[in-house]
Amino acid sequence: MKWSWLLITVLAAVAVADDSSEDVLSLAESCDQEACQLPECRCSSTNIPGNLEPRNTPQFVMVTFDDAVNIINIETYRDLLYGRTNANGCSAGGTFYVSHEYTNYQLVNELYNRGYEIALHSITHKTDQEYWRTATTEDMMKEFGDQRKQMELLANIPISEIHGIRSPFLQLSGNATFQVIKETGLTYDCSWPTISFVNPGLWPYTLDYASTQDCVVPPCPTASIPGAWVVPMVSWNDLQGVACSMADSCFFTPSLTDEQAWFEFIVGNFERHYLGNRAPFGYFVHEWYLRAYPAVQRAVARFLDMINNIPDVFMVNTNEVVEWVKNPIPVNEYSSKACKTPVATTCPVSVCGPLSSHHTEMQYWMTVCSSCPNTYPWLGNPLGL
Repeated sequence: MKWSWLLITVLAAVAVADDSSEDVLSLAESCDQEACQLPECRCSSTNIPGNLEPRNTPQFVMVTFDDAVNIINIETYRDLLYGRTNANGCSAGGTFYVSHEYTNYQLVNELYNRGYEIALHSITHKTDQEYWRTATTEDMMKEFGDQRKQMELLANIPISEIHGIRSPFLQLSGNATFQVIKETGLTYDCSWPTISFVNPGLWPYTLDYASTQDCVVPPCPTASIPGAWVVPMVSWNDLQGVACSMADSCFFTPSLTDEQAWFEFIVGNFERHYLGNRAPFGYFVHEWYLRAYPAVQRAVARFLDMINNIPDVFMVNTNEVVEWVKNPIPVNEYSSKACKTPVATTCPVSVCGPLSSHHTEMQYWMTVCSSCPNTYPWLGNPLGL
């Protein structure tokens, strides 16, 4: 009996020690509609913010690109995006989720000065999905918190203008993904697909309370993390009705050489939003897909031409969507707002290299908007000191 009691005491002590080694986060409870009010809090819901009717709601279109920015894909971005305006006369927006390796920071600065949102896609972009699945808050701070500082220095973008993240391969790290958003002063994550809340689509919401969103790529957050926004990646339906989160991940697609069929495919997915609850519509893609299939790129250009001429449709960046959700206003009021004018920053260009790195025997060349680093910037040394 004495030994049994001792064993129980030891096991209890071990359990407490194990539990104390983790960050103590409160388990999220079901959303309290009365307590959760904009602009700080929103329950996960397909309801239109502000209780607006669909006809009075702006239809936002989010065009986003992932991965490094370089001298090859910048040509696609210039051809497809530069010079576009929405029907209200304001510049059309977009978001670039930029990963560090092989990025040309002078070109990132160019995109920012053109008014596009620069967001984060990690320093390493490791191809090991298990790494991202099991990443701790400390890991995510090194990948994204440090990347925010890195982007500020190397691309000369004000840190206050860097708001969002997208995890590589859309692999969430559970609560850690959103802990880094809260702890670093970021605003939102746009990595979480939904295949259940597609028609009607799920609007952005906060993690003050438990999410009702389906967990497509676990682990998904379970804790209450006030103020961290989720921008759901509302999936498309391919030609067989199979859900796909990014345009280049759709399996049953039109022929990749058939521009008209691809145009109709994009419009069909867009209309599910526009004729429904007007949840933000995402055209999420990797640039290589458009470059590899010119007919698809032409179809995308036609689609953007179309929406740029519809009075209640607005091609905007992801953070602008969150800002509207925080303070929803009807489409007539939104379309008459003064246009935002980007405040350009300079880029004192340095071409640096060869730079050695601690994580590989490779040597790197890089173009930055600062003095050259001593070594290639990487995890644990994001500024290359």
